[in-house]
Order: sequence, then C-alpha cells, then structure tokens
Amino acid sequence: MIDTHCHVDFKDYNKNREEVIERAKKDLTCIINSGATLGGNRRTLQLIKDHQKFIYGTFGFHPVNAAKAEAVVLKDVKKEILSNLDKAVALGETGLDFYHTTDLEGKRKQEKVFNSFIDLASEYEMPLLVHARDSERKAFEMVKKYSDIPNVVFHCYSGDDATAKDIIDEGYFISVSSMICFSNHHQNLIKDLPLSYMITETDSPYLSPFKGKRNEPSNVKYVVNKIAEIKDQSFDKIDKLTEKNAKKVFRV
Repeated sequence: MIDTHCHVDFKDYNKNREEVIERAKKDLTCIINSGATLGGNRRTLQLIKDHQKFIYGTFGFHPVNAAKAEAVVLKDVKKEILSNLDKAVALGETGLDFYHTTDLEGKRKQEKVFNSFIDLASEYEMPLLVHARDSERKAFEMVKKYSDIPNVVFHCYSGDDATAKDIIDEGYFISVSSMICFSNHHQNLIKDLPLSYMITETDSPYLSPFKGKRNEPSNVKYVVNKIAEIKDQSFDKIDKLTEKNAKKVFRV
C-alpha cells in the first residue's frame, strides 16, 4: 500500500515522528509527504533525505495559504521548488479552496497561484497534485486546458459524481482519503468509479478513521479495506491495484 498524501512534517508529530514513520514502514511500500508551505517544502525535503526510498515528496503551496500570502513569499516558494525539482515526485499540493476562502480577492489570488503551478507542471512535465474544495469543477476546467501534464491527481476528492466522472474521463486520478471510512458521501461516490483511476491517502494528521484521534500513514490500510468492501473485492486486489496506480502516477 502507498499513502499518496500526508503531512508527517507537521508539528502534530513532533513528539513521536520516527515512531509514526516506523509503523508506516511495517505496513506500506512508501509514503508521499506533501509540502503545503515554504517551511513545509523544506521539512519535506529533509524527510526525503532522512528516509530515502521510503518517503517521497511533493512541493507546493496550499490554496488557503495562497489567498493570504505576500508576493515575496510566493517568489521564495517558487525559487525553492525550482532548486529542488529533481527531488520531487509531483508539484502540489496546490489548487482552490472556496470553503475556507470566500472573499473575491482571496479567490483570485488562489487562482493566480494555482495557474502558476499548472504552468510549472506543464513546462517541466511534472505530475500535479490538486487540492479542490467547493471548487472542484473550476479546478478541473483550469487544469484540462493543458495537455502536457503527465498525471493529475485530485487529492481527497469530495465533489459531485458528475465532476468525478469527467476527471476520470480526462485520464486524471482521484485520491480516496480516510473520509471513506466514515462519510456516506465518499462511500457512495466511489461505487461507480473505476479502480483503474483510484489511489489512496490519509491526509494525515487530518481525517482520522478513529474519532478524536490523530491520523497517520499506516491507517491507509483502512482506506484500502473500505474500498474492498464497497467494491466487493479482496483486500489484496485493491491493495495491488491502488499501489500500481500510485507508482504509475508518481513514478516511484
């Protein structure tokens, strides 16, 4: 199994980060840590160095941060990413979040930053990791204008069925998060979606399948198990299919 989206660099793990990583190593092939800020990208880079062949990284800037960031910060983010592009397996997370950002100026800033990441993914032919909340259709329309991005992932997808089907028809991937363990919407969403465009994630430390608990990468096994239950397939089959898809997307 592969947890394709987590944040082990977050301070939530400061007291026992290595224990969390060791637990993940027992269950998983690898994890992909997603940079969400300038500092997050730097911490992700360090994790990649400290845990080679197990932790891979993506470098990005979360849209909620993008809505509030000063131009100088965004400039530093881009400079740092370009300096370490060879160490990343994808660009992101990046995208639109109209749930947390409701003002017009903030939305426009998000779109501008998202477009800059789409341009980078296109220019350097890098996979793109998309965060879209209450903005799935718009994010999809923005990305699909580009034909030379090798793989696009809509992480922790929570939108409607129609957009999900359009995403897959375009050849993009949908990442199924731990929310599938407790959310009827997410369970119903994947019933008719093909496994060939599905990967798994925890979005740790968020979205724990256990109420009140911090999430962690090893819990991706519960995501795989729930998909297997919904699809009426064996755990091993879902494990192999989603891992194969993840390896294809991120080239790990």
